[in-house]
Amino acid sequence: MAGGLVALLDDIAALAKLAAASVDDVGMAAGRATAKAAGVVVDDTAVTPRYVEGFTPDRELPVIRRIAMGSIRNKLLFITPAALLLSQFAPWALTPLLMVGGTYLCYEGAEKVWEHFGGHHAQDETPVFLEGDDQEKHMIGGAIRTDFILSSEIMVISLNEVADEPFVMRAAILIVVAIAMTVLVYGVVAFIVKMDDIGLHLARSGKGAKASIGRGMVAGMPKVLSALSTIGIVAMLWVGGHIVLQGTDDLGFHTVYGWVHHLEEWAHDLGGAVLGWLANTTASAIFGLLLGAVVIGLLHLVQRVRGKEAAAATH
Repeated sequence: MAGGLVALLDDIAALAKLAAASVDDVGMAAGRATAKAAGVVVDDTAVTPRYVEGFTPDRELPVIRRIAMGSIRNKLLFITPAALLLSQFAPWALTPLLMVGGTYLCYEGAEKVWEHFGGHHAQDETPVFLEGDDQEKHMIGGAIRTDFILSSEIMVISLNEVADEPFVMRAAILIVVAIAMTVLVYGVVAFIVKMDDIGLHLARSGKGAKASIGRGMVAGMPKVLSALSTIGIVAMLWVGGHIVLQGTDDLGFHTVYGWVHHLEEWAHDLGGAVLGWLANTTASAIFGLLLGAVVIGLLHLVQRVRGKEAAAATH
């Protein structure tokens, strides 16, 4: 009897170790996948604060919470199941889908560069007749739609990193990534949005260094948002360009990515790993900017042709 109990306890201990190892494996794989999607996370973090502009301080955190809940629904109910089914039954489609998403990121980044240097600015997305709850719902809806695109990129990039894992492991990893990414992005967004309020509170209630820190936070907030916007643009171009370059290489077109790889090796030999990484990142960002500019040019051409056709139809 005692021997049977000892054997049972040994089995339980073995299962516990196996479960712990599985949890560790999921955590490590999720961390690796998260690192690969870091550029899109920066972009997501940079984009979201603008959807909270114009709200009173007491509504900022509730709005962020509603956007975050919409984001987690996007990831867990729609994107992750679709990505898992795709990886199970059509894994060959992952690379083309990644390239499509990467091209979209390049387009978004290049469009922001165009708006900055070309004098063209997108019109305000909020209809002027919306107020109160209607305006809040409109802004939250717009933020969740934007999040769907960025979350799709995050999850597909993460899935591509763990595509060789068993199905159950893939599902567990993507769930961990979905939750971790959402908490990370919207936690940082909440801090950024409330930074000026925290600084104002410190400036009013504190003295000496505490008040100075508060005034510094209030004064520095516009600079933080401006820097975050610039970082987001660079991240879009870098990540999008790298995704497309890597995709062309995976599909058998090695020339362009070969140039980038040779540049990285040359920089690595010249100044070490950091310089090599910077060379690859810079080349990817430049490629992303050029690809995005091509997409913008094609879209403008299509709009012009459609405009001429519409004008001809009216005559």
